Amino acid sequence: MPVLTNYFSLDSVLKQVHDFPEGAVRSFPRPKKFSLVAGVGEGKTRLTAFDKALLAAGIGNINLIKLSSILPPYVLYQKYIDIPPGSLVPTAYGSIISDRTGELISAAIGIGMASEDDYGVIMEFSGKCSKLDAEAKIRNMLIEAFENRQLPLNKAWIKAVEHRVEKVGCAIAAIPLWY
Repeated sequence: MPVLTNYFSLDSVLKQVHDFPEGAVRSFPRPKKFSLVAGVGEGKTRLTAFDKALLAAGIGNINLIKLSSILPPYVLYQKYIDIPPGSLVPTAYGSIISDRTGELISAAIGIGMASEDDYGVIMEFSGKCSKLDAEAKIRNMLIEAFENRQLPLNKAWIKAVEHRVEKVGCAIAAIPLWY
């Protein structure tokens, strides 16, 4: 069995890329743009169905770093972001995979903002329901998230997809962030 000899820790990569002084707090740079994407895929296995859904969404040739739910301030929406293949990309996403023939699955993602110069809140959902139901769930989660923060929800984007499973199906909705 081959031995893995070219192992790099995230800490060592960040130090090389950003030349951090010893003891400095390390962090990813702040993204400048975001997009909403969604896709579905069928495969022979769960992983290949997921891969096809990623490709259909336009994010199949990048490495997703899963985020939770906050978009930094001053990050601008772009319909399409050109990201080099193999890049490490902060991404919030919801996905579902099913091998039940005929089952309807969906995934949705949404982001809300109080103002363009404030942070945003991202919500993701996936489930056994229609695209319309998934969009409604996202809308309600965004409303509640802004109520929890006592902020007005002045702008929102939602993207969703649905898929009727043939063999092994996947639906994904995501918000990739880029620099």
